[in-house]
Amino acid sequence: MNEMILSPGEAAITSREIAELVEKRHDNVKRTIETLVEQRVIASPQIEEKPTAGRPAAEFVFSGEQGKRDSIIVVAQLSPEFTARLVDRWQELEARVAKFDPVAVLADPAAMRGLLLTYTEKVLALEQVVQVQAPKVEAHDRIAAAEGSLCMRDAAKVLQMRPIDLRNWLIVNRWIYGRPGHSGWLAYQDRIQQGVMCHKVTTVQREDGTEKVVEQPRITPKGLTRIGNELAKTPVAA
Repeated sequence: MNEMILSPGEAAITSREIAELVEKRHDNVKRTIETLVEQRVIASPQIEEKPTAGRPAAEFVFSGEQGKRDSIIVVAQLSPEFTARLVDRWQELEARVAKFDPVAVLADPAAMRGLLLTYTEKVLALEQVVQVQAPKVEAHDRIAAAEGSLCMRDAAKVLQMRPIDLRNWLIVNRWIYGRPGHSGWLAYQDRIQQGVMCHKVTTVQREDGTEKVVEQPRITPKGLTRIGNELAKTPVAA
């Protein structure tokens, strides 16, 4: 089982360790956590990224009393039969923290070297993550700060995906919907309030010379950034 690097006076457990405890895939555990956060059942936990051979692996970190409560809720949602196992693990972590004696560590050169080495390795790992993520973060910041909005076709080009895949994603994730008896799509009001979607109203001329008003849902730069982040977690199937 993976060992968490603990800060003095604080016990913590990661989503990966929870996955091992309940014998589930880590990505399934992460999706359950994200769903519970969206439903406001639990607080949004800290995210820690660890370098890998490819893209850095993200883990949720539960710490303190809030983290203990929320992690138990996560396990109860995933596999109620393993709740007792998680409680035992928290008791083990808390017992280790209770035994931590900073004075003894300072008096023990070997323990001090081990503690410094652990934190040095963690700092170096975080610096590597920052270097890898910096271009992506900068690009996302530029998109989010841009003005204007994009139609679905242009947004799909920016996201490097097929327009039909983007449209299906927007439908499944409740960003847009169609009204019975009407052509075209509309953005959900809550997405407009979040600033990720907007409507553009235009007047077009029919073949008979009359005019009609067309309302087109468009994706804002903020929405484009959010979609890009979501797609990075769960890529669209080809």
